[in-house]
Amino acid sequence: MSEGINGIVTCAYLGAAVLFILALGGLSNQEKARRGNLFGMIGISVAIIATILSHVTANHWVLAVGLAIGATAGLLLALRVQMTQMPELVAILHSLVGMAAMLVGFANYFDPKTLEHYVGAALMVHDIETYLGILIGAVTFTGSVIAFGKLSARITGKPMLLPGRHFINLLLLVVSIWAGIVFVMQHDPRTSPDAIAMVGGNLLPTINGLPAGTLALLVMTVAALLFGVHMVMAIGGADMPVVVSMLNSYSGWAAAATGFMLDNDLLIVTGALVGSSGAILSYIMCRAMNRKFLAVLAGGFGTAGGATAAKSAQAQGEISEIKAQEVAELLKEARSVMVVPGYGMAVAHAQHMIARITAELRGKGKTVRFAIHPVAGRMPGHMNVLLAEADVPYDIVFEMDEVNEDFPNVDVTIVCGANDIVNPSALEDPASPIAGMPVVECWKGKVAIVMKRSMATGYAGVDNPLFYKENTRMFFGDAKKSLEEVCKLLE
Repeated sequence: MSEGINGIVTCAYLGAAVLFILALGGLSNQEKARRGNLFGMIGISVAIIATILSHVTANHWVLAVGLAIGATAGLLLALRVQMTQMPELVAILHSLVGMAAMLVGFANYFDPKTLEHYVGAALMVHDIETYLGILIGAVTFTGSVIAFGKLSARITGKPMLLPGRHFINLLLLVVSIWAGIVFVMQHDPRTSPDAIAMVGGNLLPTINGLPAGTLALLVMTVAALLFGVHMVMAIGGADMPVVVSMLNSYSGWAAAATGFMLDNDLLIVTGALVGSSGAILSYIMCRAMNRKFLAVLAGGFGTAGGATAAKSAQAQGEISEIKAQEVAELLKEARSVMVVPGYGMAVAHAQHMIARITAELRGKGKTVRFAIHPVAGRMPGHMNVLLAEADVPYDIVFEMDEVNEDFPNVDVTIVCGANDIVNPSALEDPASPIAGMPVVECWKGKVAIVMKRSMATGYAGVDNPLFYKENTRMFFGDAKKSLEEVCKLLE
C-alpha cells in the first residue's frame, strides 16, 4: 500500500476502534443500548470497507460471495430467532468466532510466504501467535457448541462428571504445551535435530510427507477441541450465565490472536475489548452467585432442573395455592408491586402479558417495579432484553441490589418463573449448595405470588423454602395463560 492509503486505513481503524468503545459504553445502560448497537454497526462497517479497499487485491468475487452468504445468514437469524432464544444464539455465534480463528491460523501456517516474511526471533513469535490463536479458537469453538446444546435443551443441563476429570484436563494441558514447544522448534529452520529430540519432537515423525510440526499442531488442535467439550459438559445448568460470558471472553482473545497473526491492529484492539469485557462480566457473574471462577471451570454445580421437591414438602410444611381471581384482587388492593422475572418467564413468552399488567396497574396509580438478579435467565442481561422487547419502561427496571432493602414496604411481589435467585436457603442454610449467593429477598414483602408450572426445582437442583412460607402463594400453570386471565380481571 502507498503511504497515503496506509494513513487513511489507519485513521479508519482508529475511528472504528473508538466506535467499538462507544458501543460497549452504550450497552452498559438500557436507555443507551440502541445507540451503542448503532455505534457498533457503523464501526464494523467502517472496518470492513477499509480492509477490503486496502488489503484485497484479487478474488473479489470470492469475497463478495462470502459476504453475501454471511449477511444473508445474519439477516435470517435476526428475523427468525425469538428473543427467548438469544442465549443459545449468542453461544453459537461465539463458536463461529472460534472456528474463524482456527481456520485463519491454519491458513496462515500453510502460507508458503510465512518463512519468507519472518525469520529468527520474529518467526518464533509469529508461530506462538498462530499456535495460541488456534488453541483458543478450538476451545471456544467446541465449548460454544456444547453451551448452545445445553441452552437450547438439546443436551442435558446436568454436569457430566467423568472419573478423574481434573486429571484429564491436566493431561490435555500438558499435551498442548508439549505440542506447542515441538511445533515452534520444528518450524524454525535453525533448530538442530538434537534439540528437537530433547523435547520429544521425535515422537512425531513425518507421516506420508507431513512435517512433524504440522502433526504437533494437529495434536494440539484435537486436544483443545476435546478440552472445550469436556470443560462445558462438566458445568451445570446453574452456572450457564457464567459460561456464556466466559466464552464471550474466549472469543475476544481468539480474535486478538488472529489480529496478531494477520498483523491487523484493529482486530487486536477489538479482540482485547471483547476479551477483557467478557472476563470482567464473568467476574461479576461469579460474584453475584458467590462462586469462584475456577470452581465454575471445575464444574459440577447445577442440574437440568425439573426434579420435584416432594421430600421438602413434607419437611417444610404445606403450600398455599392461589387462583387468578385472588391474584387480581391482591393486585387491586396493593399500592406497591414488585415483579421478579426468571427463565420461566422467557420460556412461557410471558413478558408481554407482564407489560400489559404493569401498564394497567400504573394507570391506576400503583407503583410497579422490576427486580433483576444478575444471573436471572441464561445469559447476562437476558431479562432486561425481554422486558425491553415488551416495552417495559427502563426507569422501573432495577438491579437486585437497588431494591432488596425495599421489600418490607412491598405489598405484592410476583415471582414469574424464577427459582434459585429467590431461594432463602442461600442466606439461611449454611449447608445449602447455594449458600452465600445473593438473592432477591422477596419473602420479606407482605405477599409473594410465585408463578410456576409445578413444584420442580430450578437449575441448581436445590429445593426452595420460599414455596412453604406463610406469606407465599403458589400460582400454578402456564405463566402467559395465567397472566392473561389476571389481566382480563384487572381490566
